[in-house]
Amino acid sequence: MRSRTVAAATLAAATFLTPLTAATAASGTHPGHGHGHEEAAPLVVGHRGASAYRPEHTLAAYELAAELGADVIEPDLVSTKDGVLVVRHENEISGTTDVEERPEFADRQATKTIDGVELTGWFTEDFTLAELKTLRAEERLPELRQESTIFDGAYEVPTFEEVLDERERLSEELGREIGIIPEIKHSTYFQSIGLPMERAVVHALKEHHLNHPDSPATVQSFELTNLIELRTKFGLSADSVFLTSASGAPADLVAAGDARTYADLLTPSSLRYLARYVDVVGPSLNQVVALDADGTLGEETSLVADAHAAGLEVVPYTLRPENEFLPVDYRSSEDPAEFGRVLDLAQVYFEAGIDGLFTDSPDLGVVARDRFLDERDGEQPAA
Repeated sequence: MRSRTVAAATLAAATFLTPLTAATAASGTHPGHGHGHEEAAPLVVGHRGASAYRPEHTLAAYELAAELGADVIEPDLVSTKDGVLVVRHENEISGTTDVEERPEFADRQATKTIDGVELTGWFTEDFTLAELKTLRAEERLPELRQESTIFDGAYEVPTFEEVLDERERLSEELGREIGIIPEIKHSTYFQSIGLPMERAVVHALKEHHLNHPDSPATVQSFELTNLIELRTKFGLSADSVFLTSASGAPADLVAAGDARTYADLLTPSSLRYLARYVDVVGPSLNQVVALDADGTLGEETSLVADAHAAGLEVVPYTLRPENEFLPVDYRSSEDPAEFGRVLDLAQVYFEAGIDGLFTDSPDLGVVARDRFLDERDGEQPAA
């Protein structure tokens, strides 16, 4: 994921952002890897689109994200029964589609164990693409995002190909390059059922002329083996991101009997190893700035500095505006759906030196980013 240079004192949402000239690669990294961090404008990533305002992972959510100023849109990838890459946060789709209300698919309900977790529901790998296209997307968090439920039933489940086409259309219409950061979900699980996705992802990027070191495309995963194989086996030349969590371990390592946890993989020596294969780490927000035991915001960790020292960028997830998702001291009330002090909170992460930020509300991410840049460059913040 390429950081962007600051072209002017204030970056408006419609400003065209040019790629930052790559810094000298860190020793041991793959060709083209290694980016500068000074004077760079953090990217705003539309997490699953503009998912604070539209049902996530719909073309409408991606379109709105770009219109609100997102630099990058994020589709999560799972597979259909017939091996087509479609866009859902999880392969279990009862919470994001109307499948539960469709009697013709009642017999598809199943119980499966995925990455060590037993789930009961309906799964994309049990549907052909034609069958999935008859379903309609629904808001995943209706209690918190009631306004988004207005759009329940309005949109279908998109394919990865359709989102790639949408990215091209939006880039042309808005006059600026919109990036895309697909996440390969549950790689080890899908490989175990004969539906691997890695080769298809690289093929799709090649077809859209996105598989090169300066590409606006970046591929991400919470697993490590597939990221290494994307680089060494499947010919990925675009950037890649190793996603991490504050607890647990990558599913591929667990399946292989490898005892390393996410925490183990974020030590300075492990980050230098990761930099041979990936360009970015994508931690949770509380891996950048910790939460105290009482739920208030705590102290900044060393992760950003350690990753930058290894030649890696840091793009954490996910800034959400509702009180439900904010540290206790950044909430505006006891109403979980009410927006809290999200702009102030974003400022904390930008000041920690991150290279980008996943957010469900790209418009607020852009405002927070621009305020940060104004203050950093010694200008008066925009009203």
